[in-house]
Amino acid sequence: MSLRSPLGQVLGRGAAKDGVHHWWVQRLTAVALVPLALWFVVSLLALPGLSYPAVSAWMGQAWTAVLLILFVLSAAWHSQLGVRVVVEDYVHGRGMRTVALALVTYLHVLAAAAGVFAVIKVALGGAA
Repeated sequence: MSLRSPLGQVLGRGAAKDGVHHWWVQRLTAVALVPLALWFVVSLLALPGLSYPAVSAWMGQAWTAVLLILFVLSAAWHSQLGVRVVVEDYVHGRGMRTVALALVTYLHVLAAAAGVFAVIKVALGGAA
């Protein structure tokens, strides 16, 4: 039995500062993804065909490329935040959790960079 109050027991057990920020960023990326995903689907359906020349011409437009890059970055960030929560909740070993979080972060950065590179390459008329 402890004579410490409940507040005294939890003080000094680690920071609880990032939870609200993490929650807000995840919600903001979700809100950003709604119009971007709708735009993406509607724009693709409005194309005369989904051939490579048609899609690359569509991606060659400046605003299309910018919106595609925003879509890729928002999706990667949102995904990373979600997977991070799963790892934090379900990976119990401290060392394994650290490795998993680092791997999740690196893989999402790699995916985002590859997506942005692909959009820029196609938008600027690069080869398939």
